[in-house]
Amino acid sequence: MTARSSLTIVLAAGEGTRMRSALPKVLYPVAGQSLLSHVLSAAPRGTGSALAVVVGPNHQAVAEEAKRARPDATTFIQRERLGTAHAVLAARDAIARGADDLLVVFGDTPLISSATLQRMRAPLKNGAALAVLGFRAADPTGYGRLLVEGDRLVAIREQADASPAERAIDLCNAGVMAFDGRRALEVIEKIGNANAKGEYYLTDAVAVMREMGLQATVIETSEDEVRGINTKAQLAEAEQVMQTRLRKAALEAGVTMIAPETVYLAADTTFGSDVTIEPFVVIGPGVSIADGAVIHSFSHIVQATIGKNASVGPYARLRPGTSLGDGARIGNFVETKAAILEAGVKVNHLSYIGDAYVGANANIGAGTITCNYDGFNKNKTEIGAGAFIGTNSSLVAPVKIGDGAYIGSGSVITRDVPDDAMALERNQQTIREGGAKRYRQIKTASKKPKGGA
Repeated sequence: MTARSSLTIVLAAGEGTRMRSALPKVLYPVAGQSLLSHVLSAAPRGTGSALAVVVGPNHQAVAEEAKRARPDATTFIQRERLGTAHAVLAARDAIARGADDLLVVFGDTPLISSATLQRMRAPLKNGAALAVLGFRAADPTGYGRLLVEGDRLVAIREQADASPAERAIDLCNAGVMAFDGRRALEVIEKIGNANAKGEYYLTDAVAVMREMGLQATVIETSEDEVRGINTKAQLAEAEQVMQTRLRKAALEAGVTMIAPETVYLAADTTFGSDVTIEPFVVIGPGVSIADGAVIHSFSHIVQATIGKNASVGPYARLRPGTSLGDGARIGNFVETKAAILEAGVKVNHLSYIGDAYVGANANIGAGTITCNYDGFNKNKTEIGAGAFIGTNSSLVAPVKIGDGAYIGSGSVITRDVPDDAMALERNQQTIREGGAKRYRQIKTASKKPKGGA
């Protein structure tokens, strides 16, 4: 049987007015990805699937985010805000191509799943012209109610127009719809604007279909999955739901988390087997953690790759571009950035390794800094395999430390060090007998007495 083709239209309203921010609402992150990106990830993809994103005028950043998240997306502009049906018709050219199914999703519902969108399509195979996503609301106040007779949806009644009996209904409209693609354009074009705002509401598609003798039905999901984001409080609630999902998935995949409620993950975090994450760890976007690695408490990791049996933290910060080889050890109060550390490297405490390459089994002493920025450019430090960098050393980039080289503690290294060489850069220590006593006497004599009360 030939697979049904689909077109998904995502309405990506960009306004962030109720968020009290100039940032377009759909660009706010949940679990390290924008609201829009989550929705686009859930949309069908592959052969026979097309994706259209409708944005408002002057929202180039939203259009760019859509293309970043889904390069296969085509963007359309709704130049006037005349309602949801009007927004869908901004993508008229895409609808007119005639996909079997038309899905309409909103860009501020980041918890929607691809499985639910797939379920939405099932009734269309069995003769329904429209499937509307509904949920049972703990408090339905403010939501449109779904009025059903048997397995048919007969109306969507807005709160203001609902009777007391209808307001008691807890089955509410989530806004997500799946149309029979062969009739979608005809139905949506018949939606009128006979309402107080003079706008074209997609919910009126149900009434249009009844007039045409077409069947509409309801698919139910959980309230959590269709949470819309209009305020910072709702954004925080969505983050909490997403984190619960991600933690559960990680635990089911075999990750050990001692206090999972204290661990924050990104939507794209990947884990190998036998990974352990201690309490109070934050993992941002772009992180992969291989088999047997341990992430100790209070570590923060973003855009980094962690090898097998590596150890990170506690109190470590791995910034973008960090790559740890198998068995590498990053200790407490160590920061890395754009650094490749090969297998067995040890940076146990109080060091900064940035814009650097560190060869296998090198040992970096406490207080070591790669001085990578000269005020104008970032420069690279290379440390060879098996090198030993003594404590409190400053490696002034660009500089190369050879394989097996030894840097004496407290050195400031500005020139390359050959393989197996020892480098030491200090001023000769001087001792002045009685100098401390004389210094105290001088300072005491010159100190002015404190004034009276």
